[in-house]
Amino acid sequence: MLRRVMIKNGWIEGLPAADPRITAFKGIPFAMPPTLSLRFHAPIPSSNWVGTMKTYHFKPISIQPVPGIDKDSIYTREWNVDPDIPMSEDCLYLNVWTPAKHTDEKLPVFVWYFGGAWQVGNTAEMEFDGERFASRGIIFVSINYRLNVFGFLSHPEITAENPTQPGNFGLLDQQLATRWVKENIAAFGGDPDNITIGGQSAGGGSVLLQIASEQNKGLFQKAIIQSGVLMSPYEELVPKRTLSEAEQIGIEFFDYLKVKNLEEARALSSSYIMQKWNEYGGFNTSIKLWLPIQDGHFLKEDYIKLFLYGKRPQIPLLLGHTEDEFHTCLNMQTKEDLYKKVKELFGEDADEFLEIIGWHECSPDDIQKSTEIKSLEYGIRILCDNEDHLRPNINNYYYEFNPEIPGWDNPGSFHSSDLWFTFETLAKCWRPFTGKHYDLARHMCNYWSNFIKTGNPNGIDQTGEPMPEWKPYSKEEPNKMLFTDSSHPTITPPSLVMSFLIRNYIANYRKN
Repeated sequence: MLRRVMIKNGWIEGLPAADPRITAFKGIPFAMPPTLSLRFHAPIPSSNWVGTMKTYHFKPISIQPVPGIDKDSIYTREWNVDPDIPMSEDCLYLNVWTPAKHTDEKLPVFVWYFGGAWQVGNTAEMEFDGERFASRGIIFVSINYRLNVFGFLSHPEITAENPTQPGNFGLLDQQLATRWVKENIAAFGGDPDNITIGGQSAGGGSVLLQIASEQNKGLFQKAIIQSGVLMSPYEELVPKRTLSEAEQIGIEFFDYLKVKNLEEARALSSSYIMQKWNEYGGFNTSIKLWLPIQDGHFLKEDYIKLFLYGKRPQIPLLLGHTEDEFHTCLNMQTKEDLYKKVKELFGEDADEFLEIIGWHECSPDDIQKSTEIKSLEYGIRILCDNEDHLRPNINNYYYEFNPEIPGWDNPGSFHSSDLWFTFETLAKCWRPFTGKHYDLARHMCNYWSNFIKTGNPNGIDQTGEPMPEWKPYSKEEPNKMLFTDSSHPTITPPSLVMSFLIRNYIANYRKN
């Protein structure tokens, strides 16, 4: 087994995972600590070291609100359970699980970006154990990155100091770490030319943005996007900010911190900045403020444009969502209000929309139900509907996750509940999962692993039998793998409301 390997910076030593055929290397530095003069600065590659670095444990998580405090949160019950987990600005580390016995095995590689609205989250969360992927012949890498104000603050002084990397530090952390993987993964028995990036929620959104960056050409060959294409026809769910808009927010926050310049902001303690961040609005306000921006360098264009005009990299995608997350609707109290809003949104096409929802017969109580859609399905169909025309040789695979999730809280297939299944880590969860859940998790981890290896999720189960065939999605044949109590291939055309909304969006986007 590869317990000790030589990477570009020096020797590192890992430990056997629970399965001793797998080695886990935890806490490998890929960048210099982003502290002092490197706070609010693009990441700098890690320096070399002498001797053997023991990479036995996770390093501190990124600065964020203390996990495990909000007892009313389902996420605190689920996996953000440890209020004593170490936290530091010195957080730019990654973790590797490898099943390789030799360095020349050229195993496929899966690089994971965690989610958390770009405000919270970490690689040490218990569901992100890479061992089950490694047991299937994959090298799994999880990447830590900066969050909230530490990862996404912009300011005119920051831009002046480093004009080609003026923001998006959390995304640049991901990018540098992925480049580290390409440069070093062969030492762990990996294939640097067979890398899949993946993520869920903001991690899935990060995958989209990494795909959209021209700087990443050739860096990865496949992508997995779980619950990361969040769009609504009715409102802006994820605000899009220009650099100048983000800089203005930075100016206002410096005023709130009572600092005159960047030097003074860097002299503050990280705990003080987090305290003031929380007073300023914390998670509730920061979701509108501390987010990725179009900075003109890492992100030059809207990722939607790349999809609709066939300009994105020619790599296959596996993408989908859970059933019970991010539904969106027109929440109008009266038919008159609905009429005005629909006219405002859809202009000359408003009457067609009103006809589809049965506006004339619709009671006020039915307005919300008649306009409700799944925002993630909406985003995915917009991105993928025209892909078969623009790039017929590239396959996208679409799924929906909707099994019965047990527990006293009757949560439904809530946002992030699929993570226990794709990582096949159900045994770490408090919920009373039974045999059918473990069978479904095995199937899902198999599908993900096959896609990571070849770009095609299909293959043989550990039972020796073929798994249900998962066909690629196209507008003409909108195939979907439905994960309920088992895996069900199905063809699911969009509803009439969804079809109208997609058609209207694409037409107006191209007009503008």
